[in-house]
Amino acid sequence: MATTRLQLVLAVAFAVAAAVILPNLSATALGVNYGQVADNLPPPQSAALLLRALNATKIKLYDADARVLAAFANSGADFTVGLPDRLVPRLAADPSAAPAWVRSNILPHIPATSITAVTVGNEVLTGGDDVMLRSLLPAMQSLHAALAACNLTSRVSVTTAHSLAVLSSSFPPSSAAFRRDLLPYITPLLAFLTKTNSPFLINAYPYFAYKADPDHVDLNYVLFESNSNSGAGVVDPATGLRYDNMLHAQVDAVRAAICKANYGKSVEIVVSETGWPSRGDGDESGASPENAARYNGNLMRMVAEGKGTPAAPQGEALQVYVFALFNEDLKPGPASERHYGLFKPDGSPAYDVGVKAPAIGGGGKGRGNGTAGGGGLVVAEGPGGADGAGPGEEVAVLGKLVHNRCCSHDVRAALVMTMLQWRFAVEEESE
Repeated sequence: MATTRLQLVLAVAFAVAAAVILPNLSATALGVNYGQVADNLPPPQSAALLLRALNATKIKLYDADARVLAAFANSGADFTVGLPDRLVPRLAADPSAAPAWVRSNILPHIPATSITAVTVGNEVLTGGDDVMLRSLLPAMQSLHAALAACNLTSRVSVTTAHSLAVLSSSFPPSSAAFRRDLLPYITPLLAFLTKTNSPFLINAYPYFAYKADPDHVDLNYVLFESNSNSGAGVVDPATGLRYDNMLHAQVDAVRAAICKANYGKSVEIVVSETGWPSRGDGDESGASPENAARYNGNLMRMVAEGKGTPAAPQGEALQVYVFALFNEDLKPGPASERHYGLFKPDGSPAYDVGVKAPAIGGGGKGRGNGTAGGGGLVVAEGPGGADGAGPGEEVAVLGKLVHNRCCSHDVRAALVMTMLQWRFAVEEESE
């Protein structure tokens, strides 16, 4: 009982923080990568409340975690789930592997949880593993056949994510092409995506370009802050298209490469990962809370406005998945790898993306030591005493925030939703 109640208290805090800190993104579906390479993350139920408050209705996993999928049942969120790299050769070689994976990881969750895509591996084509290269497309075909046997291909697409290293060049965008050594694998893969009406996923990080050459890469350009009206940005000399940010140029480079492979008009491009670290090692230029706030804040506003790239078909908005929901403390590599999260594991923001948040106080084990001063949420000791915070006081504080018009209309609406979610959760617990 104490653990459940504490988790609910934390979930309310996460949802309030998200609603206040980030802009309303309901105009266009925002995607968020929900990675879990960490040992200190909150339970999926808490993350579910946070993402609902964000209006992030597209969520991408790197596996098919049953706990997460169950937590989002009947939420309206669309999931992309991942088939790990280690399983790719097995699905390619064993005809029974894909049907078994679908039975274990897809069928138990639909239709309550909306699963719209499966990514087979991650950045396989640039991983340098010949077995994986040969196995990727057969594994995708096997998985598609298993979904077809369950009449799910109209609901669940099969694809895979790529790094920009699949390109031999990327600037200017119109000159981009796929690497010649990868064409024997990419061309049939594009044919598969076209036949199955599945998107081409690209992991695009302008941060890497800036980190590699901060003296010559314009920071404003990579942070979506070039003023195209004043002539800033980059012009593609072959097309005359002007780019006021690097992400759009990277996506259109992929578009040009797909066109050169004769599949340009039939394959949608989705940015499956992009983001900016809030911290890095001493040699990781640009990794800071300020730059992360500028990059992700501007990115989210672009998504909310439904903007496409300069070379995109008329009216086609760019679908983007931000990386990532939480900082992940067990990720290997430089410090930046562990600091891409919008939020810290305790639910507090990793940085401010432009809207001031009220202070959120609270102590450990469900006992708050903050005060209500300044409009913050107090996780106070309630009727349960040492058993944890009682529901009445948290709802009362949330109600006071709404009644006192502490924040914008959108934030107050999110607070009301959080109050209702909290009340329903408490009622379910008491039954």
